[in-house]
Amino acid sequence: MEPVSTIDGRAIPFGRKNIDTDIIIPAHWLKTITRDGLGQGAFEALRQDPDNIFDSETFKGAPILIAGDNFGCGSSREHAAWALMDMGVKAVIAPSFSDIFSGNAFKNGILTVVLPQPAIDRLMEVAQTDPVHIDLEAQSVTTPFQDRFTFEIDPFRKHCLLNGLDEVGLTLERGDAISGYEAKVRAERPFLAKGTSVAA
Repeated sequence: MEPVSTIDGRAIPFGRKNIDTDIIIPAHWLKTITRDGLGQGAFEALRQDPDNIFDSETFKGAPILIAGDNFGCGSSREHAAWALMDMGVKAVIAPSFSDIFSGNAFKNGILTVVLPQPAIDRLMEVAQTDPVHIDLEAQSVTTPFQDRFTFEIDPFRKHCLLNGLDEVGLTLERGDAISGYEAKVRAERPFLAKGTSVAA
């Protein structure tokens, strides 16, 4: 997982409420066995409109998505996070998120920022013409116009995102402790390791 520290760039001023995972990535895209290419299916129904915001040259490839309340509701498909990642989205800012979507986003390195509706309204306005800056360390979202909005984030999630740690990375962080425990078990209970190969 790539570390997340700061995210700069254009933000897609989407803003719609109650966007479920079926809108983010329709069910017929779930048959794929790879994450690659899911961005093509992201918001497929909305992109039928030739004037949709996602295919606009202004916002194509934007790293930030500004959404409305209850973003990511509906089914628990992890493909929703994968599709956003494949689109280039690294952070979603909204007044609230579905818990399952928020968890899936975090596990895939996407920062979910919760801000009150007045802050969302201001960012939607700024995003029409100017970039947005997110600083995870400072837990702030700023604009070129001196707007500054602070957000809360679980300390564990912040640590993982700043250091690019998924479940495998977290386990490897404890590599010395795991090796020490395995060595102790081999010494104290050699019969448990008999006939097996235990990593050193």
